[in-house]
Amino acid sequence: MERLPSWLKQSLPDIKSRSVSHNLNKFRVDTVCRQAKCPNINDCFSHNQVTFMILGNVCTRHCKFCNVEKNNAPSGIDYEEPVRIAEAVRFLKLKYAVITSVTRDDLSDGGSGQFVNVIEAIRRIDQYIKLELLIPDFEGNLESLKTVIGSKPFVLAHNLETVKSLYSAVRPEADYGRSLNLLKMARELDNGLITKSSLMLGFGESENEVIVVLKDLRKVHCDIVTLGQYLAPSLKHYPVKEYISPVQFQRYADIAKLLGFKKVLSGPKVRSSFRAEDLTGELKYA
Repeated sequence: MERLPSWLKQSLPDIKSRSVSHNLNKFRVDTVCRQAKCPNINDCFSHNQVTFMILGNVCTRHCKFCNVEKNNAPSGIDYEEPVRIAEAVRFLKLKYAVITSVTRDDLSDGGSGQFVNVIEAIRRIDQYIKLELLIPDFEGNLESLKTVIGSKPFVLAHNLETVKSLYSAVRPEADYGRSLNLLKMARELDNGLITKSSLMLGFGESENEVIVVLKDLRKVHCDIVTLGQYLAPSLKHYPVKEYISPVQFQRYADIAKLLGFKKVLSGPKVRSSFRAEDLTGELKYA
């Protein structure tokens, strides 16, 4: 692809952004912001918004779009990690925290127990902090999903990432139907739960395919959807096939709202956890 269009230019780190990054290093916690080379890292850190990444920084999946290190034999579970994250949340004075993880197919519970450990550690510090969990598919394991939902997160997110026809090329170890079913089961297990998913665009999908995904998400009662531009982390990753215009992103937002999503965030710089606290705003856990 040609050079980045003007609407994808990113901000430089300011004093606040550098301070947040320094403090995250001090507490020895990982963030998907840094591990995945998120282009919004300076914007989010400057607004004191962080997406913590648990269960190490090595993923057992080999998605073609992701910068996180991949290996079928990552290290064991760090049981001190929840305490460090909770202390970082306290120090940064966060009122809303997003917790995600690498995919850990090597663990019998997919890492669901560690999600709960992190939630419990944060709630021991402040029970009123709102927690958004961005979870892997746990290979469709219902018990792992029950474990996570039993911890009563404010938002339960799971990303479809792309359209069904591109899964084999972009997410070869994931399954479109399995991911949709996870969101469906989540609402069946807790009807008051706020659910969320995200799409990256620019892999070569058609407009009609994107609309089909939006409709599929509404069929499983997904409440929130975000759509953003895919940017390849390196030349070794899946190439960007198209830069989607801001006008097209607005069109998708309008379609999503008509389909009944409670909240929609759609734009070139949007990522799944971008402005998560602002996006959920007035929404309430039912």
